[in-house]
Amino acid sequence: MGDYRRVSDTQDQSAPTSRAQAPAPSPSPASQPVKPVIPAAAAKRANASVIGMIIALLVSVAAFLPIVLMNPSPKSDGFRPNIDVSAVAQNAAGVAGFTPVAPAAGDTFHPNYARWAAAAGTGVAAWEVGYVTPKEKFIGLTQTSKANPTWLVQQTKNAPVTGTRNAGGKEWELHDTGKGEKSMVLAYRGTTVVLAGDAQLEEFAVLAAAVVKSLESNPAVIVSPSVSPTP
Repeated sequence: MGDYRRVSDTQDQSAPTSRAQAPAPSPSPASQPVKPVIPAAAAKRANASVIGMIIALLVSVAAFLPIVLMNPSPKSDGFRPNIDVSAVAQNAAGVAGFTPVAPAAGDTFHPNYARWAAAAGTGVAAWEVGYVTPKEKFIGLTQTSKANPTWLVQQTKNAPVTGTRNAGGKEWELHDTGKGEKSMVLAYRGTTVVLAGDAQLEEFAVLAAAVVKSLESNPAVIVSPSVSPTP
């Protein structure tokens, strides 16, 4: 009986050791991830497609790059032509028969043209100056000693008279189209001056005051009376 107990005790002590040393079961093939295998020909075609796309992109960039370089973006302040209004006005005085105005409205009003226009278009020869205002709007100045009602309608775009506005100590006639375009007209010292454009009236007033100052600094135009035919 004593031997039986010793054998049993030995079996009980060795049993756990046997279980701990048993090898772990190997995972079944179904639980292992499957790695796709791409045939060599397919992999080569895929690489060729990617390389082709990269080459096509580089060719497109190379084609458009010269166009971009030849057309640089304009500067924020835009192109400002160097127009000497006073010098052009002095040159036009002999043809005009009067000294055209050269208003000094400050550095914020930029002239973009100044010229003496023949009578071919409107039937009346006139002095013309264009101004870009501080708010990037436009006011065109036209002056003539030969104004007539038809010419005046053309210059004001047939806009009705909506009132008057004082500028430079003179009352200017205000015409308004109701669509943003407006005109200010002044007949003074033998010539008629029309300011027309899409600027605000405050900017019109600044330029109009400079026009009056220029008119008063120039000799007045003497309009000869018409000669009656001899009976």
